[in-house]
Amino acid sequence: MHTDSSTGGADATLARREALRRIISRSPVGRQADLVHLLGKAGHHATQSSVSRDLRELGVAKRRDRYMLPDESAPALDDFAAVSAFVRAISTAGPCLTVIRTTAGAAQSVAIVLDRTGWPEIVGTLSGDDTIFVATRGAATQRRLITRLHEKFRV
Repeated sequence: MHTDSSTGGADATLARREALRRIISRSPVGRQADLVHLLGKAGHHATQSSVSRDLRELGVAKRRDRYMLPDESAPALDDFAAVSAFVRAISTAGPCLTVIRTTAGAAQSVAIVLDRTGWPEIVGTLSGDDTIFVATRGAATQRRLITRLHEKFRV
């Protein structure tokens, strides 16, 4: 008997995330709706919002047209190379907020790469569909961050 793992507590969430890992590692899936369907076939009821949350928690990135599990052994430079084509613009919104515009659907993938850098300038990131907000502690750290971003993304 399968439980409703979108609302079934911690054990159900862990089971759903493990099933999600298996699905992503075994087949090229590029849409959350397809992941919801495949999870359902595997006996895990999920909503698109729970799948979105799971993808974020698992550190899954969307590269080209499919979801990819994080590869902890890949160097950060390769991660930047994989997502640099998605970055369209970098601008500021005050002394502590940097805005990165990406192609549609790529912001989460770019934000994951930024989060993994461990750069001391970054306090946190928030991504939508095509926009990332990067918080810094102040104007000086923002300037250092923008220099790094321009070097990595070449925009």
